[in-house]
Amino acid sequence: MTGTARTPSFRPGVKFRFDSVRDAWVLLAPEKLFLLDEIGVEILKLVDGTRSIDGIIDDLAARFTAPRAEIARDVVGALEDLSARGAVEL
Repeated sequence: MTGTARTPSFRPGVKFRFDSVRDAWVLLAPEKLFLLDEIGVEILKLVDGTRSIDGIIDDLAARFTAPRAEIARDVVGALEDLSARGAVEL
């Protein structure tokens, strides 16, 4: 699969959760901690191992009434960055 038809998932050992000490959502990977902005949190809330990148884009575009192309840039960019850092599989 290529492009936005891919289905992202968290790599083994990676956890996405709310950290009550920091009062923020975090992505925990072996020996790494990612603090996320609001956009990153909304994207990662939809990463479930079954939803495609297209599905994530469509959901966020509808929920935030934003242009799909703009949402697509943010989603693809964030997921590719997290993939390069070893947190997400595409």
